Amino acid sequence: HTPEVGAMDCTAAPQVIEHLREPLSFTPFETRWVPQSARFVILGQNPRATGAIRVCQPSKGKSEKLTEVEKPKGFKCRTFGASAIEDRHLATGDYVGNVQIWDLEDLRKPIWSVKGHDQIVNAIDGCGGLGVGNGAPELVTGSRDGAVRVWDTRMEDPVISLEPVEGETAADCWSVAFGNSYNDSERCICAGYDNGDIKLFDLRTMTLRWDTNVRRRGRNGVCHLQFDRKDIRMNKLGVSTLESNMVVYDLRTYHPTEGYAGRKEKVTKSTLWGCHFLPQNREVFASCGGNGSLTLFKYSYPQERVIKDKEGIDRGNAGTFEMLNQKELSTQPVISFDWHMNKTGLCVFACLDQTCRVAMCTKLHLY
Repeated sequence: HTPEVGAMDCTAAPQVIEHLREPLSFTPFETRWVPQSARFVILGQNPRATGAIRVCQPSKGKSEKLTEVEKPKGFKCRTFGASAIEDRHLATGDYVGNVQIWDLEDLRKPIWSVKGHDQIVNAIDGCGGLGVGNGAPELVTGSRDGAVRVWDTRMEDPVISLEPVEGETAADCWSVAFGNSYNDSERCICAGYDNGDIKLFDLRTMTLRWDTNVRRRGRNGVCHLQFDRKDIRMNKLGVSTLESNMVVYDLRTYHPTEGYAGRKEKVTKSTLWGCHFLPQNREVFASCGGNGSLTLFKYSYPQERVIKDKEGIDRGNAGTFEMLNQKELSTQPVISFDWHMNKTGLCVFACLDQTCRVAMCTKLHLY
């Protein structure tokens, strides 16, 4: 039995206030703030299975549509993470395996495009751009074909391709993330799969650094994972699962048999679609619920992050997280979420009721 997350007194708690709601003619799968701006971009799939990219900005309490284009195939994922801050180029993955980069000022055709995978690209992340993380700008993609590939956008072939074992049924890769990019040589990628596997790869040593499984019984896939920061030594990893559990791993201390210590809590009675750390404070994070809710949490470190086991070997000691507030904003799942890099508490998120919303989370500077 997993305990429910402890609730906090809500009188002084952060409030989630919806600022605007944008109804859409397509199903949104991703939404993202354009870095260093008040604009946000929405990607998804039209009813006839074509792709949609819409760029909007808030204006007097409403959403002003700046650009909208239709592309041959539906989009599933996006990132600005490998782009220079002055370019703000958007990288996308689509339903047929294409990985592309777009200039939002001219969306007629991509500025870089490769056939990255044989099947749908479920997840993409970038590092080395936006002034976040050291080293070369790179993309990582994960696909239904089970492969995880790292791309240098100056080339058309993947830098690294982590393929499933031949002859075995490939696990569907649902989420990928960069982390540990604190100097020019160190960098890790983490991948989460539909069978509950989590794999952490070290790109410097080209080794599998750690793997675990969040499934206890039945089917429990990893819907989303994220490092609390990309550009520091690995600190925390937030994992959201199909079976409504949130797991936060402490990545500072590795034990040879037990791996990394983690804290697991049940958040809602529905799928958790994401765990997103606040850029201005890595101890605060939001989770996106399949019941249309947003939940805010505060992570607390234990008095001792490292303890000794019976053999005297260092073992990690996971912290705890408490719920700051929870608000149900939609009747359908919140499947994509993004904090604004410059405005603390400002967020944009997409729901499967074919809406995109901008909200403000108050009082986060108090935590």
